[in-house]
Amino acid sequence: MSGSNARIAPVEPGAPTADAPELASSARPRRPLMTIRGLRKSFDDAVVYDDFGVDLPLGQFISIFGPNGCGKSTLINMISGLMPMDAGEVLYDGQRISETRISYVFQNYREALFPWARAIDNIHYPLKVMGVRRAERKRRIDKLLSDFEVRIDLNAYPYQLSGGQQQTVSILRALVTEPEVLFLDEPFSALDYEMTIAMRAQLQKIFMKTKTTMLLVSHDLDEAIELADKVVLLSRRPTKVAEIVEIDLPWPRTLDVTTGEPFMALKRHCLDRFWQEVKK
Repeated sequence: MSGSNARIAPVEPGAPTADAPELASSARPRRPLMTIRGLRKSFDDAVVYDDFGVDLPLGQFISIFGPNGCGKSTLINMISGLMPMDAGEVLYDGQRISETRISYVFQNYREALFPWARAIDNIHYPLKVMGVRRAERKRRIDKLLSDFEVRIDLNAYPYQLSGGQQQTVSILRALVTEPEVLFLDEPFSALDYEMTIAMRAQLQKIFMKTKTTMLLVSHDLDEAIELADKVVLLSRRPTKVAEIVEIDLPWPRTLDVTTGEPFMALKRHCLDRFWQEVKK
């Protein structure tokens, strides 16, 4: 149920860390790409992915969009390590999933947070699991709250917060581990329109500040384009990459940007490609 899926074992005081000099010589060559090769996944007799592959740049915001049932959430569940692959390999900058700091923000924020814990304790939780000392946990959380000007009563319990506030807590909990890759599975689909717009702006702010690699699954094409450096358009099953669309728009994606002709031209192109896949 945690919004963070960070792969970091507890560290004993004085123990070498992943970035310690003595480990550098044994590390794999670093490449600034997420590399997916030979991915296969079936559910009973339904083949969703068969020899799927793609290279995606790290340090960018990637949206994933495609027809219903093409396996958008299945894809990020597999490449984040939440769901087993039938076959295939995923490397982040040359490192395996288990060697990469990964966090995940779920669609259902009500089930993602621990209801018996205050918001602040929900944010502390992944750091406690990692074995981070309390003083360091407080330092990280205080910096995170300051960076993003969070104005939420973090002593409240989740049920006392609005939907947008709960999802903000989920995102903060995912970010506090300082992930290399952040996955977002339709994180705003359960929010009302006003809150969705506000949360999109907040997520942009986070991305522009941290440059954390983000992979967003969205069923809303405007959202997919607004938040992305690249939109990965998927085909019908067995799913392939239909096209990777470059979103060459300035950040932040203000109202002028999202109502301008370049945005509309990108949307028309994506819609045309989408309907080509739907009609196959």
